[in-house]
Amino acid sequence: MTLLTSLGRALAVDRGQAQRITTVRHLHVSSTPLVFVPLKMAGEASAPMAAMIGIDRENPRMLVVAQPRNRDQRFAFAHNLARLLFAELLPMTLHRPPAPGQPADGPRRCADAPQIWVPNRAGVEFVRMLGRSTRFRKTTGPWAVPANVPRMGKWLTFYADRVQYPGSSLLVPATAALSAHWATGQSSEEDEHLGTVLAWLDPGGDLTGAEAAQIAEDPVDHPPAGPATDPTFDNTVLAPLVRRYHDNADNSVERARVESRIESALHDQLIGTWQRVWQAIDLLAAMEPSRHVAERWDHDLDAFTRTADWIENSPATQPKRDSAVTAAMRLYELERAQARYEAQRAFDDPLVMAEVRLAGEAFVGTVTAAEPYRRIGRRNLPLITVETADPVRLPLGENRLRSPARIGQKAELVSITEVGDRVQVVLELSEGMGNGREPKPGSVPELHEEVCYSLLTTKVRRIPAFPRREETPWTHGGPPAEYVPTDEDAQEEWQ
Repeated sequence: MTLLTSLGRALAVDRGQAQRITTVRHLHVSSTPLVFVPLKMAGEASAPMAAMIGIDRENPRMLVVAQPRNRDQRFAFAHNLARLLFAELLPMTLHRPPAPGQPADGPRRCADAPQIWVPNRAGVEFVRMLGRSTRFRKTTGPWAVPANVPRMGKWLTFYADRVQYPGSSLLVPATAALSAHWATGQSSEEDEHLGTVLAWLDPGGDLTGAEAAQIAEDPVDHPPAGPATDPTFDNTVLAPLVRRYHDNADNSVERARVESRIESALHDQLIGTWQRVWQAIDLLAAMEPSRHVAERWDHDLDAFTRTADWIENSPATQPKRDSAVTAAMRLYELERAQARYEAQRAFDDPLVMAEVRLAGEAFVGTVTAAEPYRRIGRRNLPLITVETADPVRLPLGENRLRSPARIGQKAELVSITEVGDRVQVVLELSEGMGNGREPKPGSVPELHEEVCYSLLTTKVRRIPAFPRREETPWTHGGPPAEYVPTDEDAQEEWQ
């Protein structure tokens, strides 16, 4: 938990309502989001019980498994889910207009991708487990499944993996998206209940956030956000119906009647969460997006396009475990994405930057003196003096400072002088001023200009030279064998 979030939680408790911890939205919100609300069988990690899915909030599509332990029904569910998913996904993999200035015969990126919303992080885990449980299935031989089932498993695995990338917006847990922009007066664990988070955002009437959240926690009037069902509902409603369905295996009329009752009961469990996910989307869509949101969505589209091409052209599937080289490359990419995301959020949002300032790793102040035409040898190295009230806990000689307004320019900390309750910081500037004898106009901060400097940067580090797969060193197991799914993988349980 960050310092800003901790302060926001304290204020939320004091004021009885959730508090904004950002000034802008740091998340892409699609104009046609695909909402997916899963419900799983109690005691199983990914055995599906029901799901609501669709892009039309007024007309959700519902899938139900009357007997989750029945393999045929589970894969009928997977087949129907794949049909609904691909109805939205496949057209987007094919729509690839040329980018402005791009050759007509050059490689093209998908213009858009489905943005899938689930209620909470447990919904993301359900997607991951469902992807793992379907991508290894075979389409021929014993226990064959429809071809779209393992294909869907590959896509779900991709979507679940993208959640690990900071700033990605392809698969969005609604609770995490709201918590990234508002601080409630409850714990992080309680923030995984979508109903209570929304209650803190808008308690309604004369209620405080805590009082509204307590009402929202009632599983009878407000069924939980899933994917697990409420134990009371399981014991008093669902279990007896499933038992009756199982006991009437030879009575098709009674089975159909019980199945209809199961579907009605599960619909009542899901519809509230379905509506709350849409409410979360509306709240976030109403916010102004930050400057770098579009850039991060472009990264998502790049990954989506690469995956579409790989799934279309390769019969392989994602292995259960990464090789040593792949794992190292993934870790590096995640670290690079994290650093870039943290810098972009701070540069786009003064509230986020305020936390960096409190830590002494950034400061905001006013330029009180400047030598814009200072040169040493052939280099332009202007000096500026910045007066700030922020704490500056950076060492002299630190030369990685950058300003969001001039991200291509470096600043070195020359001196720090305390003057009363203020601090005067002298900085030497380099780079980002053109190649002439004098700096380009506007490239050096002017007198009385307010500036911000920090250690954050959005400049992407170069990818190091990782060894090829066949060059994996012996310290990491040597070159790995080519992954081929086995019968054991194909028979993996849904758990």
